[in-house]
Amino acid sequence: MNEFSPLAGGDAIAIARVLANEHIADIVEALNQEPRETASELLCEVPFERLVEIFDQPKLNGASELVEALPRIKAGRLLAAMSVDRAADILRDLNEPARSELLGGLAPPLRATLLAILGYPEGSAASLMTTEYVSVPPDWSVARTLDYIRKVERTRETVYAIYIVDPQTHVLLRSTSLRRLIAGEPDELIMAIAPDRAPITVSPLTDSEKVAQLISKYDLLAVPVVDNGKLLGIVTIDDIIDTMISETTEDVHRFGGMEALDEPYMKMGFLAMIQKRAGWLCALFISEMLTANAMQSYEGELEKAIVLTLFIPLIMSSGGNSGSQATSLVIRALALREIGLGDWWRVALRELPTGLVLGSILGVVGVCRIALWQYLGFYDYGPHWPLIAMTIGATLVGIVTFGSLSGSMLPFALKRIGFDPASASAPFVATLVDVTGLVIYFSVALVILRGTLL
Repeated sequence: MNEFSPLAGGDAIAIARVLANEHIADIVEALNQEPRETASELLCEVPFERLVEIFDQPKLNGASELVEALPRIKAGRLLAAMSVDRAADILRDLNEPARSELLGGLAPPLRATLLAILGYPEGSAASLMTTEYVSVPPDWSVARTLDYIRKVERTRETVYAIYIVDPQTHVLLRSTSLRRLIAGEPDELIMAIAPDRAPITVSPLTDSEKVAQLISKYDLLAVPVVDNGKLLGIVTIDDIIDTMISETTEDVHRFGGMEALDEPYMKMGFLAMIQKRAGWLCALFISEMLTANAMQSYEGELEKAIVLTLFIPLIMSSGGNSGSQATSLVIRALALREIGLGDWWRVALRELPTGLVLGSILGVVGVCRIALWQYLGFYDYGPHWPLIAMTIGATLVGIVTFGSLSGSMLPFALKRIGFDPASASAPFVATLVDVTGLVIYFSVALVILRGTLL
């Protein structure tokens, strides 16, 4: 989109004319860079058909606010012309009384459909579905079905999947693809060319992640949503991809130790950004205070062996890093359904030797570093430097093992009690391992250095 970026700074009508000829994805990207007021002014000048295409794009930020800024009559026409699932998304984000006013202005059948979709929990299959699909009775021929598709193509979300339903009960019987339809003989019944197996379906309350897994597993373009065999709608692959991107973004934010952002980073207000980040930072800070408590418990040992304080950052960071690694791997494996709650003991048995080996590697590096600095004269650790090196090496083995084990178990524990495993953020794991790491460190030091430095 080279002709205008950003959009502001020119005549709104002139720019709107340019918008009418640009690719929809480029228009949405450019509008997302503009303040809401500027975007609203531009959209008021865009031809109606183009306006429908723009609002049908899930990547349009603040779509509900932009719809609310339009004249009520135009906004109602827009919702009626949009795809049903996208209109439901916009209405879900609208505040009252705007939502009720817009719903009240819609035709009764469309209003009933939208209210039914809005009645399902957000993130469920039914909340993502569209009712704009191709369905035909089982006694239609291939030629008749193709002719029907030509007539309704512009009003359907997708024509690549055709659903065969009982015309009386609307029960889903079979599904077939447009490819099979085109390859079939014109006089053949559509039931004859459809695969002789029950379609892959989901219930209305199926979680969006489960829907995504089914679409990926069976290589589907859409999955039907059925209730007691009755076809309610379909969830298309583009809708589920947009949803999964949004959920993944939320998980990344949580894993970074903050609340998920409701808007793009550059659109978030200063106070809203502080609110999203301050709570978690305070919680982590309070948790880190336990580190001071742990050090106070070993105040006497620190006074006798000041040299031990030199390695506290090294010890704490190594444990936190190993824990964060394990947590990241397990959270992703849980998300991809590579492992389940029942696999916790297998993960533990895998992470225990892994932590021991990784800790041993770091321990050897730590011992070599102390010995090298002592021999090269970079630092004098005193006459008991071999014992100090041994203390650091043994501590690293212990804390890396503990970090790997606790970091891998924490997501299981959170999921078991009903929390999102992504809440096991890297900062939270690091804080947990910091406190326990100090206890491990000084406990090992007391055993090895007793009678010498301690």
